[in-house]
Amino acid sequence: MMCYHIPMTERQAAILVAIIEQYAEVAVPVGSVTLAKLFGVSSATIRSEMARLEELDMIHQPHTSAGRVPTDKGYRFYVNRLTETEHNEVPRIDRSARAIEARVQTHVDRADRAIRSAVDSLVELTYNMGLATIGDELYLSGMSNLFSHPEFAGGVHAQEVARLIDNLEPWLREAAPHQPLNVYIGSENPIGKSSGACLIISRFRSPYSNASYIGVLGPTRQDYAKTMRLVRHAGTMLEEVL
Repeated sequence: MMCYHIPMTERQAAILVAIIEQYAEVAVPVGSVTLAKLFGVSSATIRSEMARLEELDMIHQPHTSAGRVPTDKGYRFYVNRLTETEHNEVPRIDRSARAIEARVQTHVDRADRAIRSAVDSLVELTYNMGLATIGDELYLSGMSNLFSHPEFAGGVHAQEVARLIDNLEPWLREAAPHQPLNVYIGSENPIGKSSGACLIISRFRSPYSNASYIGVLGPTRQDYAKTMRLVRHAGTMLEEVL
């Protein structure tokens, strides 16, 4: 995991978090007027803080008249903060996590079906493409989800994410990511660095291997808190029941 020690004020960090979370929800660049209402300060103050975030390469302006969107570096800062926070909290088992458990429990006598059920649940709950290793096979589900996102509607990003998918199985086998939860954001991806994609995978022990993987592939515009939590839970649960 890449770490950034950024000279950023708490308000600047809060504005960055707000931009990331608003952009994940509405898929349009976030403007100063929206943020000014949220923080109870003037638009001029927000624009000044956003200028500083641009200098730090945390956000950028895709068009002259547009608001701002996060960069890969901004997302990495956000994910690192989420990870630090979660390390100090008791894991939450919410309705979504229980839905995965319920689906998997019906197939505990068949490891392959249990893993596929967990992947299919992640597809439905996160609206990403799901994936898992089952022996030498890479199971994929929900590819239509992936290409329904506006980021992958066509052009270079679609081609690059397709190239990433084509090379996922050999890369997982050779690289063998070792963390319980691994998050690759945009240019951090091993292949398709300009794809604008985010790969979130959990490593777990299964009857097939001590290094099995389950996760999702989607746009960098992502509900990271929810998706990371569910992917981590899926891996932990599969390791316990299989």
